[in-house]
Amino acid sequence: MTVNEPLHPAPDAAASAEREEWRGLKRDVEGIADEAAERGRTLLDAARLQAQDFAEGRKAEAARQIQGVATSVRDSGKSFEDRPNIKAFFDSAADGLDQLGGSIENRSLSQLYGEAESFARRAPVAVAVGTFIAGFVAARFIKSSGSASDLPAAPRGEGI
Repeated sequence: MTVNEPLHPAPDAAASAEREEWRGLKRDVEGIADEAAERGRTLLDAARLQAQDFAEGRKAEAARQIQGVATSVRDSGKSFEDRPNIKAFFDSAADGLDQLGGSIENRSLSQLYGEAESFARRAPVAVAVGTFIAGFVAARFIKSSGSASDLPAAPRGEGI
């Protein structure tokens, strides 16, 4: 070994190798982060589509049910053939329900949401009263349905 040859590689060479290794590691991490972000966007898009499909299905089902109620109301009105005023009331209610069902079926979810929001801004008291009434009806329905455990136990015979 000569006096001019260093025992260890130059500090610049070691630092340069470390920097290059660090850059490579940084590129790998950035690549993984980009891939994770892309997969996240893909999953979010899939979830959004699935939610929209579900909501559209529920919207179509609601429209069908409303139109079914309209048919029932119209059929109920047929029993009032001898009372034209009452029959006209039933027919008018059925027509209104048919229009509501068709409107729900033919509008997009964003249109329905916009119309509901607009109505709530125009008539907040009506929305509050409607919400209260719906809650009251739901509470009465839940209370009246009860569960089997709420019913008194039937007396049991011996030996059975």
